[in-house]
Amino acid sequence: MIEFSKSNGATKTGETSYKIAVSLAIVAAFFLLFLTGAVGVIGVQGDHFDLFYFGVVTVGIVGAIISRFQPFEMAVALFATSVTQVLVVVIALIIGKQHSPVSSVFEIVALNGFFVVLFIGSALLFLLAARKQSS
Repeated sequence: MIEFSKSNGATKTGETSYKIAVSLAIVAAFFLLFLTGAVGVIGVQGDHFDLFYFGVVTVGIVGAIISRFQPFEMAVALFATSVTQVLVVVIALIIGKQHSPVSSVFEIVALNGFFVVLFIGSALLFLLAARKQSS
């Protein structure tokens, strides 16, 4: 087992990467849920399709619990969360949500892409933390 020590620069970098990754994942999940509840991500506020976003966050939470918060496994969980976010977009476009007067293809892809980038960024930071932890 590798212990974090204040004297090892690589370990400190891993610790910092891990903390930033956790913060980024939490902020992204919170903002996604807030946006879903406040105005709706796809369509108008109260559109039942937005319930899919609770599934996205659930994938991240379940992944974190299963991974026991280990950096490499957390990276996998966050990649799975980003894939789930992409699946929501694909489903939305297949069922025609872009034909709503308030949601175009660009708006759906851009807004969801923002969250995909946040989740992938968090996953990459977890990978960096795992790499620094193992060195």
